[in-house]
Amino acid sequence: MSVLHTPMRFSPAPNLILVSAVILMMTGCASLAPSLSPGVALYDPVPRSIETGKASYYGGRWIGRLTASGEHYHAGDCTAAHKHLPFNSMVRVINLRNGKSVIVRINNRGPYAKGRILDLSIAAAKKLDMTKDGIVPVRAEILRPIEVIRKPNRFLDQGR
Repeated sequence: MSVLHTPMRFSPAPNLILVSAVILMMTGCASLAPSLSPGVALYDPVPRSIETGKASYYGGRWIGRLTASGEHYHAGDCTAAHKHLPFNSMVRVINLRNGKSVIVRINNRGPYAKGRILDLSIAAAKKLDMTKDGIVPVRAEILRPIEVIRKPNRFLDQGR
């Protein structure tokens, strides 16, 4: 008696979706942990300047639209809008109600409501635990980049 085995076929789509979801979750608000790669920017723990005021967050109809920097707004990125800081400035935002903090990258202009200094992405607002309140007092520390070695001091000479 022989048993005929037919090969089981699996669709790669569910596996691809699972892998993609895991990667997206891991990169949501990536940390600024030091790296050993040359040319990586680290940030001085002493801020370049400090602002205090109120922060709000935005999403909804803005998701997918172009920001003032020309990139699309993604609710899962840790980004923010600021009235005048240069695009790609890094800012540590501290929720003064609960002490939680997040580092965001400036990629948009705003907020335009009086008394507000930052408009945060949904992911950044969640990290600060401010989604219930909507508007919270914050301390915004504008970080100063420290350039790490751009070129190695020595090159290995294979001829010696």
